[in-house]
Amino acid sequence: MKRDLAELRIPANSTFIPVAKRVASTLGSQLGLSLTDLDELSIALTQACDSAIGAADDFGGDHDLKLTYFATNRALVVDVDLLPAAHQASRHPAEVVAKHRELVDAEMQRLAYEMIRCFVDDFRTQIEPRTGQVRFRMVKHLAG
Repeated sequence: MKRDLAELRIPANSTFIPVAKRVASTLGSQLGLSLTDLDELSIALTQACDSAIGAADDFGGDHDLKLTYFATNRALVVDVDLLPAAHQASRHPAEVVAKHRELVDAEMQRLAYEMIRCFVDDFRTQIEPRTGQVRFRMVKHLAG
């Protein structure tokens, strides 16, 4: 059963990553994640936010990160979505997706994603072709 815990919207800027990590650590602690699990989630979340911020830099303009935290019976799940800033008109989605694929160094992206996979139990990435939305989903299972 899915239980929404929190939603956070921050500018796509690395100075705001500690806020996202603090929320994840607090919620994970309340759910019963161990200190090791919290540290691993924090590392993965930092890398996912950095990757989303890198995509925002490639796209140009202002972007926000929307972090959605929710719990299932067995896990804490964190979604990191890259969105155009509320005040910015978005480009045509096909242009956004094409530019992202063109500018991202595939090997560096693969390494970043593999690093995230080392620290969480499940990791998925998605670029929505209709909207151009970039999403990362990380799952950290609860012990027991």
